[in-house]
Amino acid sequence: MRNIAQRHKIILTELEKDGYVRVHDLSVRLEVSEVTIRKDLKELEARRMLIRSHGSASPVSSLTIDRHIDEKEKVQVNEKVRIAEAANRLLAKNDRIIIASGTTVLAFAQHINITDPITVITPSVKVSLILSYKPNIDIIQLGGSLRKSSASAIGPYSESLLTEMVCSKLFIGIDGLDLDLGLTTSNIAEAHLNQYMINAAQEVIVLADSTKFGKRGFGKICNLNRVHHIITDTNAPANYVEVIREKGIEVTLV
Repeated sequence: MRNIAQRHKIILTELEKDGYVRVHDLSVRLEVSEVTIRKDLKELEARRMLIRSHGSASPVSSLTIDRHIDEKEKVQVNEKVRIAEAANRLLAKNDRIIIASGTTVLAFAQHINITDPITVITPSVKVSLILSYKPNIDIIQLGGSLRKSSASAIGPYSESLLTEMVCSKLFIGIDGLDLDLGLTTSNIAEAHLNQYMINAAQEVIVLADSTKFGKRGFGKICNLNRVHHIITDTNAPANYVEVIREKGIEVTLV
């Protein structure tokens, strides 16, 4: 029987290795009750060494901060290109798609090479500018207040327009993917707009590099059960991918 200090050390080691731990798994490994594990996690959270959620825990470093799109464009560039190329293969003739804001979906817009006609609805000014040079793509630019850090529109004007649309696919970027909390972003207003996008789309496709796994933004977008497909890079934590696939969500690793 391990003592408290030994259990805490193992819990923190597992958290550092996998970026996520589950109460049930720790209970089996440490041969103690789930009640004991929950008490351990509660104590470690009080010491600000992790963040608890229902049935699991994540590192304190999982909290995301808001950064300007120009800064984020320089991070995980190769991974974003591979994700964009995989997403591009999902497009079909006469698709009516929503492209949300963020650097990964911006990379997707840059790599769209379909020559058949499609319609793109987007709040992102940068996405609209990129696609404006493609004659086969009709663009509907969502309006409203400009969120400068993401160069995209937010607010009731965009939300109202989305209630009148039925689209085939939504390609959405995120700041965080948590197995319990779901999809999050660093801005509440943007999270709210993303909820309207999800309601307007028949298929929700998340484009997220592996650094977003185990992270939590300030604004919740939705639970994972609203997601149909996630495209990410091969560095995504295997335990996350396994759990996500168990939920019936398609995961493409590139």
